[in-house]
Amino acid sequence: MEMSFLLVEQICQLFLMMFFGFLLVKGKILESDQSVVLSKVLLYVVSPCAIINSFSVEFSQDKLIGLGIAFLGAFIVQVFYIPMTSSLSRFFGFTQIEKASIIYSNAGNLIIPLVGAILGKEWVLYTSGYIVVQTILMWTHAKTLVSGERSYDFKKIFRNVNIIAIGIGLVIFFFQIPLPIMIIGSVEKVGSMMGPLAMIVVGMLIGPMSFKDIFYDKRTYIVCLMRLIILPLTMIFVLKLFGLDHLTSEASQILLVTTLAMSAPTAATITQFAQIYNKHPGYAGVLNVVSVMFSVVTMPLMTMIYQIL
Repeated sequence: MEMSFLLVEQICQLFLMMFFGFLLVKGKILESDQSVVLSKVLLYVVSPCAIINSFSVEFSQDKLIGLGIAFLGAFIVQVFYIPMTSSLSRFFGFTQIEKASIIYSNAGNLIIPLVGAILGKEWVLYTSGYIVVQTILMWTHAKTLVSGERSYDFKKIFRNVNIIAIGIGLVIFFFQIPLPIMIIGSVEKVGSMMGPLAMIVVGMLIGPMSFKDIFYDKRTYIVCLMRLIILPLTMIFVLKLFGLDHLTSEASQILLVTTLAMSAPTAATITQFAQIYNKHPGYAGVLNVVSVMFSVVTMPLMTMIYQIL
């Protein structure tokens, strides 16, 4: 129960950060379109730093096994999420933006600061399992959904700064390469900007909208229901059915990190993709905002269900 209260507190803080972006636009200090600059800073600078920083921990056999469990859990989640969303789309007629918003969660922007605040910095490493799997799919499957580009340029994928950051992080972790304190400190501080900056961007995107625009569309609630309750709840039962939480003494706690990641609000990166490719960025921002609001209740609920089962 204590963890649930901590979750509510942390999510509310992020929601207030979103409100700052909203006020910047409403107060005519910045234009909504100017958020594209922050989106690029997030995607190409802040996100890589957060990824590298998550691998900057002491190597041990237990951590290696735990990392393997985190990767396995994330892989199973995505293997289920993508076809489940396609199947549900036959009944609900989801658009490409809606599909991407249902499948992909705010596993980086939201979960890294949440896990650090709730479970402790030593558990942030296990967020990398979900982040790595989702980042690869984000820059292939999700990017295709949003942009409409049907072919993959694998050179661009592997040259992507986030994929490179994952490679660098893995090398640092496995070979325990010592980095200068100046570099470590800089990477850590820039990476810590991920949550606040992502929420400010979303707030700026919805700045020109009225509250009616944000809350009127019924489809928003259907998408949020799928993203925050239906899919995560299904996956909790799947993870328990496979018995992954009993693989090691720490497996249950590691998969709690996975549960937090898979039940998080829609990915802010989807909003950033929509903005970069001009594919209904306002609607993508609305989905993000409303899902963050509902996650104040749904994420603690999913966490309690996982711990009870």
